[in-house]
Amino acid sequence: MHQLIIFASGRGTNATSIVEHFRNREIAKVALIVTNRGDAGVLELARKENIPFLVINKESFQSEVLIKELADYNPSMIVLAGFLWKIPDGFINAFRSKIINLHPALLPDHGGKGMFGEHVHKAVLSSGKTESGITIHYVDEHYDNGDIILQARCPVVADDSPASLSERVYELEHFFLPRTIEFLLKKA
Repeated sequence: MHQLIIFASGRGTNATSIVEHFRNREIAKVALIVTNRGDAGVLELARKENIPFLVINKESFQSEVLIKELADYNPSMIVLAGFLWKIPDGFINAFRSKIINLHPALLPDHGGKGMFGEHVHKAVLSSGKTESGITIHYVDEHYDNGDIILQARCPVVADDSPASLSERVYELEHFFLPRTIEFLLKKA
């Protein structure tokens, strides 16, 4: 069975969709949840589902100790599901081609440092684009830059607010992220 590690900084809605998707499938399980916030909602999911978790700080995130600890889980994939820190180069090198990220817009537009959550949706609305969506991509040494695995689109409508647009984007995230993970694991 494939081992998944999820990195999340917030409520954990995408982590929940992954856990639920793989609950009755024999292909993979979430072996560990990592967060950079001790008050993150994703920790409620970890406790409820009895999934081990780590709360990290900037110093531990830069350490070889964390890389070794994660390697002990033998992860087939590390999923950034709303994780807000840039991944260090040493970490990327240790898990090259095993780290994927979910971005709430159609890259290369509206990506980069500081482009997360509501900031992304405001930028999409300000740009006048008629479509938004999600991008699932491999993680490399630059923000929102790795090879694109999948993009899914939704319309931007005339009376959209960042909140209304984010709801349509969340639907895409919750549907496509777990299925993309499963697809990648099956072809590995």
